[in-house]
Amino acid sequence: MKQTSGVGVLDKAVLVLDAVAAGADSLATITEHTGLSRATAHRLAVALEVHRLLGRDAGGSWLLGSRLGAGPVEDLLTKARPVLARLRDLTGESAQLYRRRGDLRICVAAADLGSGLRDTVPVGAELPMTAGSAAQVLLAWEPGPLPAGAAFTARTLSDVRRRGWAHSVGERQAGVASVSAPVFGSDGSVVGAIGVSGPIERLGRQPGAKHAAAVVAAARELSA
Repeated sequence: MKQTSGVGVLDKAVLVLDAVAAGADSLATITEHTGLSRATAHRLAVALEVHRLLGRDAGGSWLLGSRLGAGPVEDLLTKARPVLARLRDLTGESAQLYRRRGDLRICVAAADLGSGLRDTVPVGAELPMTAGSAAQVLLAWEPGPLPAGAAFTARTLSDVRRRGWAHSVGERQAGVASVSAPVFGSDGSVVGAIGVSGPIERLGRQPGAKHAAAVVAAARELSA
């Protein structure tokens, strides 16, 4: 028998947590497990995600958050902040860490230049998986077809896997270039993409030649 506290919204939130703990990883299965309406289940799950009681993996599936034992993601973000700051200072460009969520890549940590001409991507920004060096990295080690409308080819991803980094010039945004490298988890899967981005006039038409070594070194530090 379910325990109730008399605080309806809290009891419903606990139902959602219990559902995810029991293996419900989609909105449909959470709704089925809890008996809540789809709208209520979604609202509560998103609120619990804000407080890190729930989280989502790269494919968008729900899982328990860092406050309830999903420590690796939180550890990655904690470790990433000083690494991004060093990468920014070394390259003179804004640095970001992205994780995949379904058809989007999310900026989960960043170190921006304080002033001057720069590319600023705020934490929480949702960008498409169809353009940019970080998108190439997040796709290169995954099976499956290219997303519709991709600005790069399967050959591009093959080259990314071979050399261990990606670069792009004007793919995501006109006038912006970037270089990214994969961050690997303990199981060998790609858990993120770290990179730098900035104006083409500074990075040039071959930004990888300029910054790939620094970006790959930062990615290895996070992968360790």
